[in-house]
Amino acid sequence: MTAPIPRDIPDLPVIPGRRTNLMPSSPPAGAVAPPARRPLTAVYRLLVALAALAAVTVEILLVSPARVLSHFTIQSTLLLAAVTLASAGRAWTARRPLPGALTGAALLYVVAAALLHHVLLADAAPAYTMTGPAADPTGTAGTLAALAPTALHTLLPVAAVLDWLLLSPPARIRLVHAAAWLLYPTAHLVLVLAIGGLLPAGPARYLYPFQDPGRHGHPYVLGVSLLLLLALYCLALALIALDRTRPDPLRLGAKTGFRLRPPVG
Repeated sequence: MTAPIPRDIPDLPVIPGRRTNLMPSSPPAGAVAPPARRPLTAVYRLLVALAALAAVTVEILLVSPARVLSHFTIQSTLLLAAVTLASAGRAWTARRPLPGALTGAALLYVVAAALLHHVLLADAAPAYTMTGPAADPTGTAGTLAALAPTALHTLLPVAAVLDWLLLSPPARIRLVHAAAWLLYPTAHLVLVLAIGGLLPAGPARYLYPFQDPGRHGHPYVLGVSLLLLLALYCLALALIALDRTRPDPLRLGAKTGFRLRPPVG
């Protein structure tokens, strides 16, 4: 026979000793909604990565690989392919997403390269191509050569944006990342201008027409370079702001394991 439970339990005395103030904490997202396998997302990202590698390969086969690989568009596309391929593996094996600083950098660079092409280079006269005027293939090679720039400057950036908006959760990117993301484009710009200054005069001296000080003058080249870096920084801030305000596509319509039921009795 058990003893009856008293109605009133007296207050327990305070245990003497050092008191520790515990900081409030929130459970990780995986404790509430653990990562799940997403095979369709993995397949989509795998196709994007393969398309990026194919477009870069076509450009490399048309002209000197060293010149093609020195373009910011090609380097950002290779980074997108690596990040998308790794993200595909994580979606297939139900692992946590890659850090937001890495995925955000890949998205920022490929979108910035696409905007640079469409705003400054698409309507340039003479027509601008990464491979230069010497590459003019015919037949199947000519068809691939015509499709590769469209894939690099339009299709792949759009695919990356759709992946980020519809298939990726918000990464809570911090403002400090916007400045960190500028380090690589700044180093690339300085290196391209320095190498161009050492090469002999010619149409292939600089990668982009607006970087030629012999045609436009050093003040113009410096001003355009600073404006491009400022525009890239503003684009990075816009990406961070959108990442903090957009809804999580993985939680829209998702069901949790907790249910509230009416009391019984």
